[in-house]
This record gives sequence, C-alpha cells and structure tokens, in this order.
Amino acid sequence: MLADKALELLRELERSKDGHMPTFNEDHIRLVLEEMNVLFEQNQQDVNATVAGDVKYFSGVHLRHAALERNKRCLLAYLYHRLERIRDMRWEFGSILPTNIRATLCEPEIQWFNKYNKNLASYMRSLGEGCGLDLTQDIKPPKNLYIEVRCLQDYGEFEIEEGDTVVLQKNTTHYLLMAHCQHLIRQGILEHVE
Repeated sequence: MLADKALELLRELERSKDGHMPTFNEDHIRLVLEEMNVLFEQNQQDVNATVAGDVKYFSGVHLRHAALERNKRCLLAYLYHRLERIRDMRWEFGSILPTNIRATLCEPEIQWFNKYNKNLASYMRSLGEGCGLDLTQDIKPPKNLYIEVRCLQDYGEFEIEEGDTVVLQKNTTHYLLMAHCQHLIRQGILEHVE
C-alpha cells in the first residue's frame, strides 16, 4: 500500500517513547524516497499523457500526489521528532551524550547536536552580566536550597564556594547547597536522599 514504509517510521518512534532513542533507520528512509521517486515518475508520465489529450489518467495523478505529500509529511515528522528528542537529551544529559545513545544517531544528527550545544553554551555565557548563567543547572525549581546527599563513591575533597572543603567518601551523607552538588549528582558521584 502507498506510504506504508513512511508510516512505519513514525510507529517505530512512537513505540520507543520511554526515553530510548531508536537507531536512525536509513534503510526505511531510502525505501520511502525510492517510492516517492517512482510515484513522481508515474505522475510525470500521466501528466504528459493528459496534456497529449488522454484524460483517463487524471485521477491516478491526484492519488499518487496525495501519497507523495503523505510520505513527505511522515519523513519530516520523523526527522523533526528525532531532533526534538536530541534537543531534550542535551538538557537531560548535558553536553556529552552517553555512548549508547550516540551510537543510535546518524552523522548529521550528531553535527546538529554539536551545533545546538555550542549555541546553547554561547547563549548561557552571554547571560548573568558577563559571568554567565547555567540554564541547565536547575531544570526543576528546588523545594529547598539545601539538600541531603549520599556519596556513592570516594571523591575526595570538594571545595564549595565559601572556601570550605567537604570530604566526600563512599556511604557518607552531607547537607549541601543544591547548586554546589547538582553536577556531582548528574555524574553519579552523589545521590539525592529524599
């Protein structure tokens, strides 16, 4: 049936909504583009026949044109939703993607991620009256300024902004400012104790 391969691409994305990024399906995209080329060539032939005076091909042209438009919309939706997920991953994981997710991306998507990362970093540097502002730090507003954290591994001395040092050893708990320890929580060194 017409446009089935393009619809399958969208279904593949829908099935993987649980944070998992499916591998870029280059084979399906190639099949969709080949189908679009075939439909376009058939339309060209029928339009030339219609111009020559044979009107019976006109309804087929409309049907194939609708299939071409559907394929185009499905391909654009597939690519757009993948880019949205990649953008969201930048906010979730930071400037470096995990290797298992990076392996599912195609080269243009990796380039897009790198450009987005650079643009976001330069924008954050321009904020905060010249000293910069990390917008990715507190995505959810904190309920308290201080949080209780548990060390998951030995880290050593950790110096906070006031000049004090805290020794972070495995299985110790500390009461720290959220802003000081947020990046260590993301790295898996600390764990927020609820």
